[in-house]
Amino acid sequence: MRNRRAWSATRTVVAGLACGVLALALPGSHASAGAGRPAGAGSGAGQGERDASTVIEWMRTAGATIRAEAHPAPPESLIWDAYVSTAVYNAVVGIEGRYTPYKWDGRAPRTASSAAAAASAAHRVLRHHFPGAAPRLDTALTGTLAEIPDGAAEDEGVAFGKRAADHVIELRRDDGRGASVPFPARPRPGVWRPTPPGHEPFASAWIGRVRPLLLDSPHQFRPGPPPSPRSARYARDLHELAAYGGRTGSHRTPEQTDTARYFAVLDLQGALGDHATRHGFGIAETARLYAAANTAQADAVITAWDAKLHYGTWRPVTAIREADTDGNPATRADRRWEPLLVTPAHPDYLSGHATMGGALMRMLTGVLGTSRVDLYIRSTSTGTSRHYRYAHEYERDVVDARVWGGIHTRTADEVGDATGRRLAAWALRTYFRPVP
Repeated sequence: MRNRRAWSATRTVVAGLACGVLALALPGSHASAGAGRPAGAGSGAGQGERDASTVIEWMRTAGATIRAEAHPAPPESLIWDAYVSTAVYNAVVGIEGRYTPYKWDGRAPRTASSAAAAASAAHRVLRHHFPGAAPRLDTALTGTLAEIPDGAAEDEGVAFGKRAADHVIELRRDDGRGASVPFPARPRPGVWRPTPPGHEPFASAWIGRVRPLLLDSPHQFRPGPPPSPRSARYARDLHELAAYGGRTGSHRTPEQTDTARYFAVLDLQGALGDHATRHGFGIAETARLYAAANTAQADAVITAWDAKLHYGTWRPVTAIREADTDGNPATRADRRWEPLLVTPAHPDYLSGHATMGGALMRMLTGVLGTSRVDLYIRSTSTGTSRHYRYAHEYERDVVDARVWGGIHTRTADEVGDATGRRLAAWALRTYFRPVP
């Protein structure tokens, strides 16, 4: 099913990530298995693991529904995933306890079914945003509830799940999703303009102005400006891209080319569910894993797009082809240069993939209490899977991948990764914390 062969990296990284600002027991461990659980909620680890499968199944249903109904670009999908997973998280911890709810203080009877609440919450959020999918969603909910004993516990869980969903729906009302956001900068050396082959306008620019899920504003963690086109660092970035990021004549190894293609689109939701299953997470730990990972990535995308709108730097394909206009004597124009991957239709700085990668790994190390993330991640672009044992391995590869793909400067990747880690570390001090 999955290729569990560990990826053999070609580069050595000295520094790893810190385990986090919180000293947390590993979810699913003996130390954390019963902490904070209300009396009567669940019936032991086996029941908790069975209930956890409801969260995993409904996050899978969410992904399929979002793809079919919204046809979103990958960054947009993460925002939808965050809506669903926060509603599910609130529905579960409002019954189970264990962790602080997300921007809510709702509580349910201790006897309510957490699995019914999780399914009901996901169903209601998806049905609200995608009414065309109602028949399929209704059928899925009926199937889930058929596996839960009829009675007061199921009814209480369904009712509470609807309340949790309605709260998130109201939280996200008029949050700027899908708004028209122009990119007014006029093309000049260093400034973004539509890129070949499609020469499409700035894609999903609204992401940079949407209200974050965790942060106070889209620009809360906006980094400083990118290197000037006249700087030595800028020239180094361009030289590396010209040498390693081109479609033809590149110095890339076959393994580096595989890495560039692998990171185009990843099934991170599936990786989270697989991790929870293999590690025997209960329903509360599983819901927390999804909600923490998805909100961190959503806010990372928002932060990256804010920087793209603010700084508006041109992409490598433009920078290399027009290097004779940048005022830097150390760069050289190549009018025929093409990147390995098709350049996405938005500016270079920051890299969305790298910002999301830093935020995801920093959030996971805080939630799991260890830098050993143990993720089997499938690439939907290549159909292959890789096993990432440690957070820094994933971050290293996502930074390299965007350079080797010819679509981002190393600076845009490295600053993005650091920015993502900073915002997730900040969020961990407030959200998804264990209840004493």
